[in-house]
Amino acid sequence: MKAENFSKKKISQIRVSDAKLFLIKLQNDGKGYSTVKTVRGVLWPAFQMAVDDDLIPKNPFGFQLAGVVVNDSLTREAITPDQMRKFLKFVHDDNVYCKYYEVVYILFHTGMRISEFCGLTIRDIDFENRTINIDHQLQRVGMKIHIETTKTNAGTRKIPMTEEVYRCFQAIIEDRETPRTEIMIDGYTGFLFLDKEGLPLVTMHWEHRFNHMVNLYNEIYKIQMPNITPHVCRHTYCSNMARSEMNPKTLQYLMGHSEIGVNMNTYTHLGLEDATDELRRVEDLNRAREEIAKATRENNTVTQLSFKAI
Repeated sequence: MKAENFSKKKISQIRVSDAKLFLIKLQNDGKGYSTVKTVRGVLWPAFQMAVDDDLIPKNPFGFQLAGVVVNDSLTREAITPDQMRKFLKFVHDDNVYCKYYEVVYILFHTGMRISEFCGLTIRDIDFENRTINIDHQLQRVGMKIHIETTKTNAGTRKIPMTEEVYRCFQAIIEDRETPRTEIMIDGYTGFLFLDKEGLPLVTMHWEHRFNHMVNLYNEIYKIQMPNITPHVCRHTYCSNMARSEMNPKTLQYLMGHSEIGVNMNTYTHLGLEDATDELRRVEDLNRAREEIAKATRENNTVTQLSFKAI
């Protein structure tokens, strides 16, 4: 199907299959995932107006993009533990961006998708059991904000909170200004972060904040910080857990992945430094085993000599 054929069709003639093929062709012609997502974000509200005016019965762009085109933006690299520490310290100490420190820390130390974080409500934070309930995500398509189920069935999970994550959520809720009227979206209310209109913050808001923070960091420091986004935080969390030798099945659960291979192939970015550290760890382990075995042999020899002397 040619793109120009799509543009020449009347709105009433566009079907879901036409919309999907149009976006697929855009990506096949070299457009990146973010560009395709933007195009779909522009077309969705236009067709929704046609639905509202009873010109068409269904919005042909109402499908989830992830199942149609390949998200090639997931190739972003995780940052190093040292870079993460420096960035967190910068955010913590900055007079303007310190108010976002808890959010940045939580994203680096839970591996949540940013859409899952945006969808969190006060009720989802269980301080008694120290868990974070994730069973939905907040999305914005065009100008409409709505609730969706988690990306996969495995995405529905409860994440245990570390002591510091627990404190970060406490600070967020303590600092949260209660609006005159709590907005309800698809049955959910009590969102953690709201804008001036009382609407919950969405992925785009946090992406912009991260971009501003990184830009300011790089204006101050000679050694530049790579691009850090909420999704890079997720990459970094997974890589850090893999480095610490967390059980792969546990990591799969925490990340909300339906397949364990996603952890190893997409999110864990281990390089020469990691390989060197791993070899040293194995060498140290083997050396310790040899020393234990040697000590055991020597003890056995001493014991045997003692018995002979008796």
